[in-house]
Order: sequence, then C-alpha cells, then structure tokens
Amino acid sequence: MKQEYQDLILQACGASSLRVGAKIQSLWSGYGEIVRLHLEGCERPSVVVKHVKFPQEAEHPCGWTTDRSHTRKVRSYQVETHWYQNYSTSPNCRIPACLAACSHGDEMLIVLEDLDVAGYDRRRTSVKDREMRACLSWLAHFHALFLGVEPEGLWPVGTYWHLETRPDELEAMDDAELKAAAGDIDRVLNECRFKTVVHGDAKLANFCFSQSGQKVAAVDFQYVGGGCGMKDVVYFLGSCMDERECEKKAQSLLDYYFTELKLAVKKEVDFAALEREWREMFAFAWTDFHRMLLGWMPGHWKINCYSKQLTREVLGKLKK
Repeated sequence: MKQEYQDLILQACGASSLRVGAKIQSLWSGYGEIVRLHLEGCERPSVVVKHVKFPQEAEHPCGWTTDRSHTRKVRSYQVETHWYQNYSTSPNCRIPACLAACSHGDEMLIVLEDLDVAGYDRRRTSVKDREMRACLSWLAHFHALFLGVEPEGLWPVGTYWHLETRPDELEAMDDAELKAAAGDIDRVLNECRFKTVVHGDAKLANFCFSQSGQKVAAVDFQYVGGGCGMKDVVYFLGSCMDERECEKKAQSLLDYYFTELKLAVKKEVDFAALEREWREMFAFAWTDFHRMLLGWMPGHWKINCYSKQLTREVLGKLKK
C-alpha cells in the first residue's frame, strides 16, 4: 500500500502505526481487494479498507469484459464513495462508518469501520428463518428511512441489473417473449408511486451477522440508488432460498417484511397504498432480475421453476 494511503488512514484514525492484515476478498473482475488493517495507538484496533485499482485488462468470471462493463464498474465505485461520504442510516439498518476516502488516477480507497469489532463478525452461506427475518427487517427499515428521498449522487435507478445498464445481456437473451417485454417491465417498476433508495445488491453475502444472528449490518453499496423496495427483497430471497423454499416460504417472509415496514415508516405515509403497490411489484421485480440472468448466465441455478412461474404471471398481466 502506498505511503500516502497509509498516512491518510493513520491521520483519519488517529493511529501511530498500522499493519496490513488478511485480505478479506478480491473485488469482482480483478478490480482490487478488501483488506483488514491493524492499528496501534488509537481506540480502533482495526479498520477495513476497500482498495480499488482499475486493471489494465479486466477478467470477468463470465466473459462479460467490455468498455460498457468497465464504465459501469468505475461509476459504481464512485457512487459507493459518495454514498459513504454523504449518507447515513439508523441503528436498525446498520452500515459501517466511513472514516476516510480518496481517489487518485486509477485507484480509489474507502476506509471503513471494522464491523467484526462492532459485533457483526459472522458471515452466513446458508440461513434459517431467524437470520432471513433479520435481513428483511434491515431492508424494511432502510426502505422506510429513504422513502421519497431523491437518490442524489447515487444511481438514478439502483441495482446492478437495471435494464438501461445491461443492453448486452438483453441482446444475448434467447427468450423472445420476455426480451420483448423487458422495457415494459422496467417501465412499470420505474413508474411506481412509492420510491425509495435501494441497496442494489442485497444478497446474503453482503450482510454481516451478530453472534446470535438476530442483528445484521450491510456492506457493498456500489449499486445503491432509486427504485421500488421490492427489488432488494426479491434479490435477497433469491440469494438464500432454492425454488422449493421460495414456493414454501416467500409469501410468509414477504408478510414479515411488510410488518416491519409498517412499523418503520412515518405515520403520514399511506401505508395501505404502499403495501398494495409493492406487493403488486413483487412479481415484476423478480421477473426483472430473471430477465438479466437469462442473458448474463443462462445456466445459473436461480433460473428455476419459481422464477419462471412468476415471469408467466407478469407476462400475462402485461397482455391484459
């Protein structure tokens, strides 16, 4: 790590020295890494640093290496930096505090609070209902907090699969009927009355759990932006349940999300209208992500009977 970056971190944390610890993960397509730094001489024992370095030649795991893809990723890190520097949440939708951020040339650095130290030191690759409800509660409070807020400095339309940013994947689709309806599905979602700020990549891997599993914090805000809250909900549910679990549990988990959302929204919000609209958007949001998967990775495990059934329902509604 460059000395100027080390100096920035030392100054931001009031530390006397630092030591580079373990790499937490590499960033998608070789765009850098996330590392833990251990500090001396300050109250914080450690921080987490997201160090972005744009590669000379990106290597996408699925072969989607284009100028458009690179431009989207660069913008995503700019959005994430803006998010951490300009937005804050509540304890009910916990995120790491941003301690410092900078960019220089083809590098960007975001210095974040270490959530492990704050008690969110567990990661899950599979979850039970308790953990899923904790994540849905986080999303409900997040969506309530930003209901009606303009996504200034963020993606105008959040999520990494937004149709406007994925023309290559749309072109690659074999499903002609869904391909033809993609624009209408996007329009329905974009024209919903109740909009919020969505996390944009609310998969299970982006939630950090407390030891009990009852409290969570979220990370990775590269695709945070405006939109219908159902986009986060469907993406989260699809990230931790297979098709049989979706058929069995999705509706009860959706009910729980709306119970939490009702508790979290301001009293002046017409909650009955909000819930009615967003429940209608559930299948549209699910189908929207299904559309992206069909073009991006046709053999993906999330392309299943549950997704196909919801897609048929949406296509039927559009014909009426």
